[in-house]
Amino acid sequence: MSHNLPSAPPTDAVADLTPDWLSAALASVNAGSVAQVSPTAVGTGQMGQSWRLQLEWADPEKAAAVGAPQSLVAKMAGGDPSTRTLIADGYRNEFLWYTQLANTVAINTPRCWYATITDDNTSFVLLLDDLAPAQPGVQAKGVSVAQAKLSFQNLAGLHGPRWRDESLLEIEGLRLANAEGAAFHGQVYAGACPQFIERFSNWLSDDDVETITATQQWMEKWLVARQEVFTLIHGDFRPDNLMFAPGDTSVSTLDWQTLGLGFGGRDSGYFLATSIDTELRRAHEQELLQTYYDALCQQGVQSYSFDECYSDYRLGVLQGPLITILGAVYATATPTDASNAMFTAMITRSCAAIRDLHPEELL
Repeated sequence: MSHNLPSAPPTDAVADLTPDWLSAALASVNAGSVAQVSPTAVGTGQMGQSWRLQLEWADPEKAAAVGAPQSLVAKMAGGDPSTRTLIADGYRNEFLWYTQLANTVAINTPRCWYATITDDNTSFVLLLDDLAPAQPGVQAKGVSVAQAKLSFQNLAGLHGPRWRDESLLEIEGLRLANAEGAAFHGQVYAGACPQFIERFSNWLSDDDVETITATQQWMEKWLVARQEVFTLIHGDFRPDNLMFAPGDTSVSTLDWQTLGLGFGGRDSGYFLATSIDTELRRAHEQELLQTYYDALCQQGVQSYSFDECYSDYRLGVLQGPLITILGAVYATATPTDASNAMFTAMITRSCAAIRDLHPEELL
């Protein structure tokens, strides 16, 4: 993987990803030069843009011999450059993931062939493996029990290898929440809740509204909870960010802009609370958590019981309303029927999980 090649700088325009630019970016592949590139837009692009690049190499035989990619996905910044500083940390996180962290854990994620970013983190380019014919999950539909097991096995591959790894605290851009930050984000969340309730009132039950309202008083304390069992967390581990291979033989995880440090239950609780039908969760919760726990143990996690894992999962379900409400209220994309269905599924499932599991009792 190469970073910050002067001849292949960051750009926000797919037109700049010329054969010459790609030849420079992929120079370490030793496949010669790219003769032609054909881009096609992919994804929804709420915080950025993604393009599938079909490559034609000047020397196809040489390219094939060294395993050069024939198709890549280019991920770049998007939206108004003047307001991009608001999401620059997300761009930095994704760059950090692919350049420093992905090869230190065991979760499936696309190979990164090239990465570059500006000093202010507002413009970047990642060249990633094209995972086609794998398909993303559908949030409103939810995952099956088999897909949930597969996802949990992979999630353990993120959490386990860096479990309580204090060297993570030395990486610029990674930090545990402090009291000041928790107070600020708790206030932001409390301010967003009434807006969310008003916008989604047609789809929320009275119980859901009551649950959302109650979470406002818990969030600040929750944001600094369980820091003694910190690890790398994805932060938004759900079907839309998972690519399932045909036949669900494997799954890969995308979109690392919410990368951070925290207790693993923030991912496990969020995933089950938002990503599977509520009745399926209730029927298979213990079985699915056991799959995750067993995989954690296989990754070398010690001195951590299943009861502790289950407790972290219970507490972690509060990640559901946090990400759902802030995502819905502060999303830059225009709301659509599909996005409304997505957020509705996430919040109603999360609220049901909170009422079932009572995470507030653990604070």
